[in-house]
Amino acid sequence: METRELRYYVAVAEELHFGRAAQRLGIAQPPLSRAIRQLERRLAATLLERTSRAVTLTEAGAVLLREARAALDAIEAAERRTRRAAGAATGAPDVVLATKAGASSELLAKLLDAYAAEPDAVAVDLLLCGIGEQERMLRDGRADVALLHLPFDATAGFDTEELRTEGQVVVLPAGHPLGRHDQVRTAEVAALSDLPMPRWPDRDGSYPEGPGPQARNHAQLLQLIALGRACWIAPESCRAQLRTDLLTVPVVDAPQVTTVIAWPPHSRSRAVAGLVRAAARI
Repeated sequence: METRELRYYVAVAEELHFGRAAQRLGIAQPPLSRAIRQLERRLAATLLERTSRAVTLTEAGAVLLREARAALDAIEAAERRTRRAAGAATGAPDVVLATKAGASSELLAKLLDAYAAEPDAVAVDLLLCGIGEQERMLRDGRADVALLHLPFDATAGFDTEELRTEGQVVVLPAGHPLGRHDQVRTAEVAALSDLPMPRWPDRDGSYPEGPGPQARNHAQLLQLIALGRACWIAPESCRAQLRTDLLTVPVVDAPQVTTVIAWPPHSRSRAVAGLVRAAARI
């Protein structure tokens, strides 16, 4: 299969509409339809069920969508890392670290200070991203190393070093009645119908169904909570960065969160190795 075919298929499988997919790709619809039919013939599999009203994925089509996304991510990662390596050979090298905006600034500061003490330390470019985005940035090559949070982020295919494990708290608007409790359980948080959990965008930018408000970044989330529109369960280290119009209560039965530093196992970057050594010292 060619990269072009995979891009065409992913567009159709995500849009579930040939016209919208063609518009997204910037091509006419007939050649797109022909390309998908040729791909199905080559694979001897029906990937899409087409009717006059809808396009749906078959089981084989769902498998190819998952595998095609992974393959395209790998190609993009290879391109980005190759360009960055070429740039480093002709100029000052650097290392790109992806971390969730709103994650513990204390831990990040300790990591950067420890790395700065390395004899061959280089500049660290920080990519502050939304919830769950740092894993994708590491996989597609936009980042050389990332801080991930278990059990929420997937670490399959990465090498990792554990940095910290902590409990979780629920973040509520100041003055909320639950703020008088020493601790709560997840069932009590789920029962707050007036403060639903926020909804975060999926990979394609769409939001899952649900009662919670849409949130795209950390600043939006905190504003929604302060306005009494949502609540949030987060690692307890978030307390250090919260505004005065918010409060937290420990959630005793929420899973513990382990922060790890993660990097591709095939990395030969001295800067990445230095960051990992620094992480082991904090």
